[in-house]
Amino acid sequence: MATNIKGPAIFLAQFAGDDAPFNSLPAMAGWAASLGYEGIQIPSFDNRLFDLVLASESKIYCDDIKGQCAEAGVEITELSTHLQGQLVAVHPAYDSQFDAFAPSEVHGNPVARQEWAVDQMKRAAIASRNLGLDVSVSFTGALAFPYLYPWPQRPAGLVEEAFGELARRWRPILDVYDEHGVDVGYEIHPGEDVFDGATFEMFLDALGGHRRCTINYDPSHFLLQQLDYLGFIDIYHERISAFHVKDAEFNPTGRQGVYSGYQGWMERAGRFRSLGDGQVNFPAIFSKLAQYDYDSWAVLEWECCLKHPEQGAAEGAPFIADHIIRVTEKAFDDFAGGETDRNQIRQMMGL
Repeated sequence: MATNIKGPAIFLAQFAGDDAPFNSLPAMAGWAASLGYEGIQIPSFDNRLFDLVLASESKIYCDDIKGQCAEAGVEITELSTHLQGQLVAVHPAYDSQFDAFAPSEVHGNPVARQEWAVDQMKRAAIASRNLGLDVSVSFTGALAFPYLYPWPQRPAGLVEEAFGELARRWRPILDVYDEHGVDVGYEIHPGEDVFDGATFEMFLDALGGHRRCTINYDPSHFLLQQLDYLGFIDIYHERISAFHVKDAEFNPTGRQGVYSGYQGWMERAGRFRSLGDGQVNFPAIFSKLAQYDYDSWAVLEWECCLKHPEQGAAEGAPFIADHIIRVTEKAFDDFAGGETDRNQIRQMMGL
């Protein structure tokens, strides 16, 4: 075991805007580097920063993007397709809300919107390879999530049918990723059909164990569910291909618990927080990931109900850097060891 987690890196989606330096990729790359970040995760759905269609068709464009980032002092960690992945599977209850994730020409047309999303996902596989990336991060979408709570009683077979359909939609996409040698790290996230370990297993089984179906590990979503996020790493570490470093807190009261009573983010029992302000045990997480030889990026995803994003970003780089473990290449008690002597070993056991 002699690998190290790469980082710190930052997901640009929550910081992008219409004003400089947040309105172009070169400017955001320079901003991130100035804060101490070594990598940036690019939202492929934000045309102010990245042209996914062009990236899937032009290696020259991708080389130029990589060059701009390198000149600023950062690497590209992954492309994010969260919004497009969400639209691969949308329950009708969410149609109007998720239309905003797609171009206006497919609004009100779920079939056309899904076709657009599938095309975007496949293009992201090609673009990732053009950029020399081995992992992309995304959402699964959801067909069963409105039926999360088992009342009224779910009809037998509803969940199985939902996951079968989800896999039917994703398998051809994942096959394209396989052709290009790119994993899809799904963010395990409430609102998606894949929101915990049990649902990930159901999805993976429905996909026949597809090797490109992996996990973007984000402990904040697990803390808000009161799931053992350290035990999750023990179980699924072989499938973890990406890591969102995001903090959260859960403070139940006599009025609300994990469902948080339809309250706004400030009033919820479960809230996202800036790094170090919440309850996630990051020393233990970084130790677990190091133990299992996770050697990809640690990427800040900033979401906080209290702190300004620029303060959260400034504090995030040193926080991640301080938690990355330089893995030892020798045992601490090597100094007390000696040469292997088989005769001595057998004598010690009375053999």
